[in-house]
Amino acid sequence: FPCFTILTMRKVFLMCMLNLSCCHILSDLAADMKQETRGSVVYFEDSVLPKIKMRKLDSTKVRPLKSEQLLCIEDHDFALRPGFGGSPIPVGIDVQVESIDSISEVDMDFTMTLYLRHYWKDERLSFPSTKNKSMTFDGRLIKKIWVPDVFFVHSKRAFIHDTTMENVMLRVYPDGNVLFSLRITVSAMCFMDFSRFPLDTQNCSLELESYAYNEDDLMLYWKHGNESLSTDEHISLSQFFIEEFSASSGLAFYSSTGWYNRLFINFALRRHIFFFVLQSYFPAMLMVMLSWVSFWIDRRAVPARVSLGITTVLTMSTIITGLSASMPQVSYIKAVDVYLWISFLFVFLSVIEYAAVNYLTTIEERKQLKKRGKVQSCFLLPSETMAFDGCYHDTDADMDLTAFSVRSEENATRARAASIPNLAATRIKRKRSLKGNVGRIILQNNHVIDTYSRIIFPSVYIVFNFFYWGLYI
Repeated sequence: FPCFTILTMRKVFLMCMLNLSCCHILSDLAADMKQETRGSVVYFEDSVLPKIKMRKLDSTKVRPLKSEQLLCIEDHDFALRPGFGGSPIPVGIDVQVESIDSISEVDMDFTMTLYLRHYWKDERLSFPSTKNKSMTFDGRLIKKIWVPDVFFVHSKRAFIHDTTMENVMLRVYPDGNVLFSLRITVSAMCFMDFSRFPLDTQNCSLELESYAYNEDDLMLYWKHGNESLSTDEHISLSQFFIEEFSASSGLAFYSSTGWYNRLFINFALRRHIFFFVLQSYFPAMLMVMLSWVSFWIDRRAVPARVSLGITTVLTMSTIITGLSASMPQVSYIKAVDVYLWISFLFVFLSVIEYAAVNYLTTIEERKQLKKRGKVQSCFLLPSETMAFDGCYHDTDADMDLTAFSVRSEENATRARAASIPNLAATRIKRKRSLKGNVGRIILQNNHVIDTYSRIIFPSVYIVFNFFYWGLYI
């Protein structure tokens, strides 16, 4: 019995030792599996399990390396600029103007579509490459790295095009050089001077500047100098001719934050004048010339001369009002205002001229009638002293013609009642008398003011046109 007990205890002891050995072996096996995994094949030490081999992993199920892992984005803090604490980082700018969409004189702004490209170097984005090829990304990576915070000074609104995807491109080179490109449409202010409108030339500029980084942290410059600004050959505008595009740079100072680098896209716009010649200048000329017609109309034709003068005045007022509605409300005089208002003055003076002629004629006729002692008869027999249009006349020939007309009508009535053949003879006699006196009556009926106005008004207007076009062109 004692021997059996001793053997049993030995067996139990050996089993415990075997269990402990198995536990150590399994723990060492797990550690080796973690440390000695190479590629897609897992190896185990031959001393532990010489006959155990793991099967290969399926290569189609292995995920590719992410761009963030290749660029080591998680290993750096991209909230800081490259080279933080050192010299300012240079950022080159390259612009290609695609189109100038509109120019607004009322709002004093312009709208431009352009490609904006940034160039800088960030060594944190460098990566190993055997073929020295760059990697291109879309806008999803922009939010995870540092990019320059360039904005447009004096801009009213701007947006990045997003058809069919957001028009943003990021290209990273193995040495850390970065190209960041955007397609943007921006509306910015243009401080215009309309003192020579519409014979003017406007100079506008689009200004670029870093918002947060002053010249101690970021240096903006044109990447290729004057050649950094390029334009499309087919850019054209309906009212303007684009004379030139140029690039320049400067500094801007803010009292609270310091000096900033600023880049300028300058362009000059010369206005096409032909549209305004047809819409404003030519109609104004015609109205002025039309007002001169009244100088050749008989001064007795009051309705004709008055209606002609009022029509030309109202037409000039319409031209001036229509042009002012399409222009900004500036406090100075424009070139077109000078021309239109002087033309309006000529038209207005033609109306005043006839008022003076009519008034002076009436006074002169009354004086002559008083001298002849016919004032009383004038009031008793107005039909003999006033013409059919209500005007007085200052010549004996005119009065004779009026009396002759009345007597001819009376004789014609008597002759018509007496006999029909006498009527034809009376008409022939009256026509011959009128033909002989019409030329003399018209010449005597012209007032001296009308005579001089026919020469003075056109001459002064022609001289004004010579001075005007010579000064503004």
